[in-house]
Amino acid sequence: MSRELPKASVLAPGLVSEGGDIIMNSLSFIRSHLEMDVAYVSEFIGDEVVFRDVCAPGYEASVKAGNRQPLHETYCHYVVGGQLPELIPDTNLQPFTQHLAATQAFPIRSFVGVPILRADGSIFGMFCSFGKVARPTLNSRDLEVVRAFASMAGDQVNERLSLASTAQQKFNEIEDVLEAQRFEIALQPILRLKDQGTAGYEALCRFSPQPYRPPNQWFDDAAEVGLQVALELYVIEVALKILPQLPTACYLAVNTSPATLATGKLSALIAAAGGDRIVVEITEHAAIDDLDVLLMEIDKLRDHGARIAVDDAGAGYSGLQQIIRLRPDVIKLDMSLTQDVDKDLARRALASAMVQFAKATNARVVAEGIETEAEMRTLKNLGVELGQGYHLGRPALSADVLKLMRSA
Repeated sequence: MSRELPKASVLAPGLVSEGGDIIMNSLSFIRSHLEMDVAYVSEFIGDEVVFRDVCAPGYEASVKAGNRQPLHETYCHYVVGGQLPELIPDTNLQPFTQHLAATQAFPIRSFVGVPILRADGSIFGMFCSFGKVARPTLNSRDLEVVRAFASMAGDQVNERLSLASTAQQKFNEIEDVLEAQRFEIALQPILRLKDQGTAGYEALCRFSPQPYRPPNQWFDDAAEVGLQVALELYVIEVALKILPQLPTACYLAVNTSPATLATGKLSALIAAAGGDRIVVEITEHAAIDDLDVLLMEIDKLRDHGARIAVDDAGAGYSGLQQIIRLRPDVIKLDMSLTQDVDKDLARRALASAMVQFAKATNARVVAEGIETEAEMRTLKNLGVELGQGYHLGRPALSADVLKLMRSA
């Protein structure tokens, strides 16, 4: 399976900060307090210094985040090495600084810089400020202030490094799932409430890496690190291979997020599998960024014969809005409506209203989460056509389901 994987460098927020950020606030304060022109946080990468956060009003064109310099040309290198002090009120009084290209390039006449340490004690980079004018009044108390703010900035740097490390780990785990197909497809039956016959199956994903984590956590992690589309499409691709082995009277329901559907990559999989026995369930009710694009992709799926289902109907205002906007062929009642529907008048009223809405829009209703005989009977009497839940059939690995079919 071919897919594009994002680089690890984009997995977590960069150290270029936005307003309200501790690092930027610290740099702004120090630059103003010391009456200097530039303040920045740098990172040492190999033989280079990379500017990560920069506060340089009026000098944005020449001193900006992302700039790189050879390490040996910077003050940072020699401060860390002990050849330069952390506080230099007047660079003209420091013979060593006269040999540095950085001194003349800006030019730098005053400087202060202290190391920022990683959690393991190694040097991440520097918290620095410099100006074009000498500041002979700078003293050890000013240096202590800089150290205090550098320590706060260092805490945030380490928090971001931790987030980046966590994101990288998630990326690697999901990439391994994709490369080695470390998941299996489970099937849960969807029954006709009228005669208990099987109308179809919902394809569910079961991930094999240990320790076990629920499928929603895997998909959430994939979305976080930029692999949501790749993971969803791969799971659907594997699930669709089961379709020819199901009875011809049964359909297969697969799940997709609006984000994956909007990419346009799903329609090719549906077309190749033959869409007339496929229901595509749109599984999330977050805001849809571009409804026109989504509707266009839905039309493509319908052109291939597939039907569209909206999941978790009745779970909230956004779910109802999505039903109206997407005009699905299948409406899946959320288990919050199904649970105790036999005992709760309000739930029965809402379920009945949804059934009437489905009839008016030529849609079918599937009740999810049916766990008791009483719930099933009540929903059947309300006119709900299809149902799924532990009372009707638990999910089982597709290989086991198919084996039972063959033996029957």
